[in-house]
Amino acid sequence: MREHPVRLMIVDDHPVVRDGLRGMFDGLPDITVVAAAADGREALALARSTEPDVVLMDLRMPNLDGVGAIRRLHAAHPATKVIVLTTYDTDGDVGRALAEGVAGYLLKDTPREELHLAVRTAAAGGRVLSPAIAGHLMAGKSRQPKDPSPRELEVLRLIAKGAGNKEVARTLLISETTVKTHLKHVFAKLGVETRAAAVVAAMERGLL
Repeated sequence: MREHPVRLMIVDDHPVVRDGLRGMFDGLPDITVVAAAADGREALALARSTEPDVVLMDLRMPNLDGVGAIRRLHAAHPATKVIVLTTYDTDGDVGRALAEGVAGYLLKDTPREELHLAVRTAAAGGRVLSPAIAGHLMAGKSRQPKDPSPRELEVLRLIAKGAGNKEVARTLLISETTVKTHLKHVFAKLGVETRAAAVVAAMERGLL
């Protein structure tokens, strides 16, 4: 149980959004809005004087965008937790923000009660993600290339040395159809479409 209310800063370049968010937290005994900034630069300046526990940060803003502000904020105030609150849920936006170690990533259609809970969770050291963002991450993981099996790598090593399907089949004592099947699996696991690309991808990942 915290002895003092969570000190919250809101960062968004739209005045209506800032005012709306401030209003969503008015009257809560355990969360106090201590500052509201219009861009990343103002957020950094206000953070020095208000020392927020949690920051609700938009991503796309003038002067200094959200990711740049998050990076500098974490460097200057390591204890401050940042929750991204944005309308953007593209893989690029999500990845850049999560790479900076944010405590959460929420979309602006998040209900009031869930936003309150997110701030409390972040202040307590937890992490929060909107269902849409969690879905993005799970889909991304499912698309991650897998390593070929040892037998598939044997085929790929021979291909890398210039062997054709017939030579690979003779060397490994398997049929050409099996060679083609192994290559099909290799392409799928490495996320490529050609033999040359498969060899390059495997070398880059240290498999060959």
